[in-house]
Amino acid sequence: LLDDEFSADVQKSQPSWRRTVAFAQANGIAIPAMSASLSYFDAYRAAELPLNLTQAQRDYFGSHTYQRNDKGPDTPFVHTDWIHK
Repeated sequence: LLDDEFSADVQKSQPSWRRTVAFAQANGIAIPAMSASLSYFDAYRAAELPLNLTQAQRDYFGSHTYQRNDKGPDTPFVHTDWIHK
């Protein structure tokens, strides 16, 4: 994705790629490589990902802490006592 020519080809093919994955999933056809690579592509190009639920689960089960993204980039990491032990 760092090569300009390859990146242009991927960008041009993206709508068809999405339609193919959506069609396969809607019809119960397993295409794990195509759907996983599309998810990877989306994650690779996203500045921020919606990982709030994953971070909350990690903090709940393992006290891994999380950083709130609504308070600015310099916000310290916090842990929440989810079940008030």
